[in-house]
Amino acid sequence: MAIPSKQLYSRSKIWLEDADGKVVFGSGRLRILKAIEKTGSIHAAAKELKMGYRAVWARIHATEERLGAQLLEKRIGGAAGGGSCLTPLAEELVRAFTRLQQDIEHETDEQFKQLENILNIKIAGAGPPESEPE
Repeated sequence: MAIPSKQLYSRSKIWLEDADGKVVFGSGRLRILKAIEKTGSIHAAAKELKMGYRAVWARIHATEERLGAQLLEKRIGGAAGGGSCLTPLAEELVRAFTRLQQDIEHETDEQFKQLENILNIKIAGAGPPESEPE
């Protein structure tokens, strides 16, 4: 039995959570840290991500609390202005999580190829970007 031809995409989502089931780190927080690294401030990152400053700050703060470690170094304002940059721990977390996410997406794509034969369809890789809930 053939299934009508539709474009399907494999999806996978990973995150870290604490013993209480609260999110510590995932793709949303990864995007936040990457935006802060790119823009140099929480405010600019929030604007780029189309999020409120408080929402971005709250997620960073929650992650720092749950990890027991600082992710941002804040620069006090002045003539040059203030801002934030990632701590060495945050930089390594971004690199490691990005690598892990890519590895899992690749493996997921490989596993989904088995379904192509079963369903007689074509499943594309990760596909177009999607918005993910925090």
